[in-house]
Amino acid sequence: MTPNIKNIIFDFGDIFINLDKEAPLRGITRVAPGFMPDPEIDRINKLYEKGKITTEVFVDHYRSKLPGSSEQELIRIWNSIILDLPEQRIAFLEHLKNNHSYRLFLLSNTNALHMQQVLLNTGRPVFERFRSLFEKFYLSHEIGMRKPDEEIYRFVLDQNNLQAGETLFIDDLHENTNAAAKIGIHTWTLEPGKEDITQLFSKDLPL
Repeated sequence: MTPNIKNIIFDFGDIFINLDKEAPLRGITRVAPGFMPDPEIDRINKLYEKGKITTEVFVDHYRSKLPGSSEQELIRIWNSIILDLPEQRIAFLEHLKNNHSYRLFLLSNTNALHMQQVLLNTGRPVFERFRSLFEKFYLSHEIGMRKPDEEIYRFVLDQNNLQAGETLFIDDLHENTNAAAKIGIHTWTLEPGKEDITQLFSKDLPL
């Protein structure tokens, strides 16, 4: 069969950079036993991911929920989700870029504090080496949209003249890949800990 995927859109967290998704809640419950996220916390988190509120407003909201916590402590807890960016994944991406003709994009739900931590954990030279491998690098807090809202997928397609049927989207969350699939994008829902992005060509995809 003639390959029909010409473009690949990658998520960032748990696709390239490792995450400990439970770490922030563990940290918060050590500070405030019994704390449970509520709809208002979820709303604030999503606003921050869209860049609709500042870091100061975001941190102040958490401080109002966790009296006695310092700004530095809350930022440390919030950023504890961010781990390492393995060299083998960057090397795989370099091989993909240098040996294939795919157009490569990154599309991540993230925020200003997490991206600061990414830079701290990876170092700027490594991060810039990674970032340079993508034609476009879309971060939710910079473009004012987030997955799984349909508008963000259409935005990436329209901005780059991509056809949905010629595009593959890789993410670790079913809600995100399901939303992309609804508009005709090919998808792979990668299972962190069981699969790795370096196994891309072992998957049953029209590459």
